Amino acid sequence: MAAISRSVIKKVLSQETTEGAGALVRRSIGSAQLRNLTPFLMLDHFHIAKGAGFPDHPHRGQATVTYITEGASKHEDSAGHAGVIQEGGVQWMCAGRGIIHAEMPVDEPGKPEPRGLQLWIDLPKQYKMVEPSYQELEPENIPSAFPDGRDGPEVRVISGKSHGQESPVHPLGGCWYFHVKFKHAGRFFQDIPAGWTTFIYTMNGKISVGDSVETHDPFHTLVLSAGGEETGVSVTAVEDKTDFVLIAGEPLEQEVVQYGPFVMTTKDDIQKTLVDYHLGQNGFEQAHVWKSKIGGH
Repeated sequence: MAAISRSVIKKVLSQETTEGAGALVRRSIGSAQLRNLTPFLMLDHFHIAKGAGFPDHPHRGQATVTYITEGASKHEDSAGHAGVIQEGGVQWMCAGRGIIHAEMPVDEPGKPEPRGLQLWIDLPKQYKMVEPSYQELEPENIPSAFPDGRDGPEVRVISGKSHGQESPVHPLGGCWYFHVKFKHAGRFFQDIPAGWTTFIYTMNGKISVGDSVETHDPFHTLVLSAGGEETGVSVTAVEDKTDFVLIAGEPLEQEVVQYGPFVMTTKDDIQKTLVDYHLGQNGFEQAHVWKSKIGGH
């Protein structure tokens, strides 16, 4: 089958704002400009300075994917799970029926302030109330593909498959997540399953997509077409030292009813979630008794 590239159908600049306790984020998906992009709910490109972070907060009904590109971040939750995501590592948390957790920077001399991406992904309706779970990969355990040899682009396969490499992360619902890094200007093609929602978030350098000569600067989310004949996406790095993430997911044919960190499919389910959280039940038993050690109470 001929390699036919998808094209950019929408472009959104991620504006910087504050979130959590003084953290800076550039939000695109989940903003007024890009509210609905099933199965994706939110994309934040974050920077956590000393004294800032995301102290204790709940989740239900979605997965959160935290990928650290610089520095390191600590996490701790009400199910007894705790650790550190190092630079280049990823945590794929399925919140399921409910969890409380905190995410705070590692503040050590000589260590840069944490920067990275957090993606929220809607869970298929049948998985909304599963038990919470984690899939974590240390930097050295994320497989890399080099489709044009070691001097060409590196594709870090956070989830999914690329050029003979497959991630050990297996989400509930289809999602492929790649971090593509170019040493030198060049071109890259990635196959994508037909009909999947696909976007690129640019971090460094300039790129063009498909046959278009339009270039895209850092901090833009590029939503791609999903036509029948398009087998994947072609991306050209116009400059050296260019990198971006390419993410694709299987659309969900379900309603999204969201109240902050709670994501369900009906208003009744959101009301039940608020009652469960208030009463500390059905997944939120620790909601009013658990306090993290890292949250800075």
